[in-house]
Amino acid sequence: MSEQRTGQRTPGIWRLVVYSAIGVLMFFVPLTIGGENAIPLDHLVRLIQAGLGPTLPYVILLLIAAGTVFPFVTGEWRSTRVKLVFALLNIVGLVTASMVVFDLGPAWLLDEDLAPFLFDAVAVNVGLLVPVGAVFLAMLVGYGLMEFVGVLLQRVMRPVWRVPGRSAVDAAASFVGSYSLGLLITDRVYRSGRYTGREAAIIAVGFSTVSVTFMVVIANTLDLMGIWLTYFFLTFFVTYATTAIQVRVPPLSGVPDQYYPEATPQPEEDESGRRVHRAWEEAKSALRAAPSLPRNISANFMDGLRMSMSILPSIMSVGTIGLALARHTPVFDLLSYVFVPFTWVVGSSDPQLTAKALSVGIAEVFLPATVAAGSDDLVLRLTVGVVSVSSIVFFSALVPCVLATKVPLSVGRLVVIWFQRVILGILITGPLAYLLVGL
Repeated sequence: MSEQRTGQRTPGIWRLVVYSAIGVLMFFVPLTIGGENAIPLDHLVRLIQAGLGPTLPYVILLLIAAGTVFPFVTGEWRSTRVKLVFALLNIVGLVTASMVVFDLGPAWLLDEDLAPFLFDAVAVNVGLLVPVGAVFLAMLVGYGLMEFVGVLLQRVMRPVWRVPGRSAVDAAASFVGSYSLGLLITDRVYRSGRYTGREAAIIAVGFSTVSVTFMVVIANTLDLMGIWLTYFFLTFFVTYATTAIQVRVPPLSGVPDQYYPEATPQPEEDESGRRVHRAWEEAKSALRAAPSLPRNISANFMDGLRMSMSILPSIMSVGTIGLALARHTPVFDLLSYVFVPFTWVVGSSDPQLTAKALSVGIAEVFLPATVAAGSDDLVLRLTVGVVSVSSIVFFSALVPCVLATKVPLSVGRLVVIWFQRVILGILITGPLAYLLVGL
């Protein structure tokens, strides 16, 4: 509906252009600064880390302590058994993080590949990235860009991935940026009534991969930087192809297609004609309803801080348990036998090694790269690198992140989704990896 007919004036259309441009720049435009190529948000987080210097570990420990205490102060730990379990695990996470920071504890726990790895490589990055990134999320999703792009891509997103067109920006940010930031967007949009529970679940476990920066770490470990673009775009394709299949089968297809109970539903209208005009009208409507930038940034920052507090203790507890099981027990050796038939079918040069590498991914996304790094087979390493990222679900961080949101996904559903994504990933990636680098 036009402004003339509604009688409403759209205040500050420049906000749509300027704020959205800043958001796109921070999340999607890699820059090389100091020899490091990354999105500006990553550069900013590194700058903050450098500024905090030796106080950084104590800042993260303080966030972990706050996240551990918070469920007991609010009484949230009583709401469900899962919340109770994670509240108790948070205590384990706080103790583990304290041991790392103060260098006190058993040698096996303080091995550089165990608890210190989780603290330095995961907790420190997530602890700063989520609240800082939330500031720029206010610009990316709060001033009409999501609505504008959503109407334009409605014909693609809805039939292929069964999500509204407005989720295109969310899906892209979830893939290119960190899973934690993607989940922050998804949770915020779901709670605002613009996604149903099923749509939010699809985006949360269909697109929320690790950041491009972390993909570079995986590629370096697997010696794939010589084919970086092949690795990146193959991972992108496999992630989206896997999701297109998965949305049509349980458990994702069985998530209730209902709006968040406390939100006013804002379903996306399916307009067939004058799509660009309709996109512009939707963007202006969102702009009229948008709060001031300081107020929006403040709300988003507090959401990011709360999510960071919820995630960090679980990373240090669940992640440490997962890594310890992977390194000191045969649990994942046994689990790998589930995937051997599939790695054999796609012609892997070492089906058992490929299966073992991918099986440990449910504990921590970086582990598959460490298992397969010694292989001389480029196709095998590429397959492991792609599937480890496209499988998305892992207990050291993604699972706690999802459980910290209102997205209706349980631990059981997440585990089943992981199995499905690994199997589909193997079947899609194996032949493509061979065609791209094996011939």
